Amino acid sequence: MKTYKIHLIRHGLTDANERGLYIGRTDLPLSPAGLSRLLAMKKAGGYPPARRFFTSPLLRCRQTLEVLYSGCKAEILPGLAECDFGEWDGKSVHELKADARFQEWLTGQRTEIPGGESAQDFQARVTAEFEQLVENLMRTGDTDAVVCTHGGVVMMLMAKYALPRQPIQAWAGPDGGGFTLRITPGIWMREPVAEAVCELPTGGKVG
Repeated sequence: MKTYKIHLIRHGLTDANERGLYIGRTDLPLSPAGLSRLLAMKKAGGYPPARRFFTSPLLRCRQTLEVLYSGCKAEILPGLAECDFGEWDGKSVHELKADARFQEWLTGQRTEIPGGESAQDFQARVTAEFEQLVENLMRTGDTDAVVCTHGGVVMMLMAKYALPRQPIQAWAGPDGGGFTLRITPGIWMREPVAEAVCELPTGGKVG
C-alpha cells in the first residue's frame, strides 16, 4: 500500500530567536549564526530527499528551505505561517512577565493574544492548510514532501496528528530540526492521524 511521508522542519535561527523574543508575523531573515548552523547541519547529512517542497511565506522559512534544498521549487502555504503574537510580538518573556494576560495565556486560562490570534484560530488555520496539503499529495501521488515552517506550527501539527500521542511540549524541536510523519491513506480517511517515524535531521526514532 502506498504511503506518504511529510518531513516537517523548523526554520533556522534569527536574531530575535537568539535574543529569546516572541516572533510571529515579523518577517526576519536568518541570522549569520543561524545560517552557519544550517549549513553545518546540511553538511552532516540526515535531511531526506523529496519530490515536493512547501514553506511558510515568511522569509526565515523560505531561506531555510533554500539552504537545505538548494534550487528546489518551493510552494508557499500561507496557512502554515507562525501564530500572530499581536502586542507581544518582538518582546521577551522577561518583558511580558508582569502582564497578567500573558501569565493567563501561559497557563492556558486565556486563549486570546491581545491584538493577535487565539489558540483556536491558530489551530483551525494550521490544520486546514495541512489537511489540504495531504489531499494534494494523495491526488498527485507524490509520496515525499518537505515542509519548512515554524516551531509553533510543527508542535501544533505533531500534537494534533502524530501517533503515538504526546503532549504538545514534547514536540518542541531545535532550529533546523523536525519530524517525519508517515500517512497511510486508508487510516487517514477513517481518522486523520499519522505515524511519527523519526526526528530530523538525525533520523533518530521518536520517543
